[in-house]
Amino acid sequence: MPVVDDKTIDFETIELLFFAYRDFVSDPDAILAKIGYGRAHHRVVYFVSRRPGMTVADLLAILQITKQSLARVLKELIDSGYIRQMAGPADRRQRRLYPTLAGRELALALSEPQSRRIAGAMEGFTPEMRDGVRTFLERMSRSDGTTPTDMAGVD
Repeated sequence: MPVVDDKTIDFETIELLFFAYRDFVSDPDAILAKIGYGRAHHRVVYFVSRRPGMTVADLLAILQITKQSLARVLKELIDSGYIRQMAGPADRRQRRLYPTLAGRELALALSEPQSRRIAGAMEGFTPEMRDGVRTFLERMSRSDGTTPTDMAGVD
């Protein structure tokens, strides 16, 4: 392990990111705990609701988890009636994912407090300041130069 000069580390920003993430996920975590689910369920319901008809491969690319991990969470969400899985129209082996009405409602219930928290944090920001926050988050999100928004059309 190389020797690192701790003066080069931005501990303040690291801590702010830890605390922001902790608080950002706290409201959805409380909702999910009541139904016996966790953050993996949240991520699946969120992205399937945002991109109805996405394939399992799309979801794996976005979440960057193993097929085995996704399979367990997806089965629970399907069995509970939050997600439905259908064969692709051109390729019957392809599995397309759609939120059910209950899944869409759950995704909205989980996103609403997060959206409120973001709105409160950005209250009084100019459009340029908002763009700066989004640019920062996009740059933090991917080390390979692509952003999560580039993944919207993954197939």
